[in-house]
Amino acid sequence: MRYFWLGILVSTMMLAACGDDNSDFATRPDGKESSSSVTSSSSTTSVSTGTMTDSRDGQTYKTVKIGTQTWMAENLNYAYIGIPYNYSGYTSDSTSWCYKDSVEYCTKYGRLYTWAAAMDSVGTWSTNSKGCGYGTTCSPTYPVRGICPEGWHLPTKAEFETLFAAVGGKSTAGKMLKSTSGWNSSGNGTDAYAFSALPAGGRNRSGGFINEGNRAYFWSSTEDLSSLAYDMYLNYNNDSALLDYDVKNYGFSVRCLKD
Repeated sequence: MRYFWLGILVSTMMLAACGDDNSDFATRPDGKESSSSVTSSSSTTSVSTGTMTDSRDGQTYKTVKIGTQTWMAENLNYAYIGIPYNYSGYTSDSTSWCYKDSVEYCTKYGRLYTWAAAMDSVGTWSTNSKGCGYGTTCSPTYPVRGICPEGWHLPTKAEFETLFAAVGGKSTAGKMLKSTSGWNSSGNGTDAYAFSALPAGGRNRSGGFINEGNRAYFWSSTEDLSSLAYDMYLNYNNDSALLDYDVKNYGFSVRCLKD
C-alpha cells in the first residue's frame, strides 16, 4: 500500500511510493439524463458523451460511455455533511471536504470523501452498505449506491479493471484517462476517452491536504481489511493506472458508475 504522505516528495522525485496503515497518507441519474450527439471512437472502444442531473442538489455532471460502462466524467460534488469526523483528536464537522477547505476547489475538483462517506455507512439512501467504515469489516450487497445519485453506484475494484481494459490496458490507462491540462511537470494525459481525470489530490487523516497537481485518487466499494479499502489512482509521472488499498479515513474523490 502507498504512503500517502510521500506524495509530498513526488514533485521532486520520480517515485511511485508504497506504504502501510501507520502512514499519514498511504455528475448522475437519479434523475434526468441526456445524451449529446457527440460520438467518437478511440481504438476499438466506442465513446459517447452526455450529461445527467443529481436531483438531490440540482447539480449537472458530464457523463461518458466507454465501451459497456457509463461513468460520470466529473468528480462527485455532493456535500455530504453533518456527520462529524474524529481521528485521534483530529476533528471536523464533516466527512467530506473541499481541498484546502476552500469552495473554489470543490468547484474545480469535486469533494473529497472518507470511504465511510463514499459508502453511505449511515444508510441515508440505501442499507446495502450500512455500517461500512474504518475499523469495521463489512459484506455489502453489490452494487453499492453509496453516496452516488439514484441509478448510479460506487464502482468495485473489478469495474475499474474493466475500464482499464476498455481504454487499452492498465499500463497506458493513466495517460488515456487523465485530463489534457492541470497535471504537474508535463504529466498531462490525452483524455482520449473523455474521462477527464483531474489531479485533485486528497486529504490525510490528520486533516492535511496533499498531492494536488500530482495525483488523483478514486474510491472503490471493494474492502481489503477493516481499516483499508481499494482505490484507483493516477500519478503525474506515470502512464499507467493503478489499484491499491488505502486507509478508509483518507479523503479521496468519487466517480460514480451507472447501474
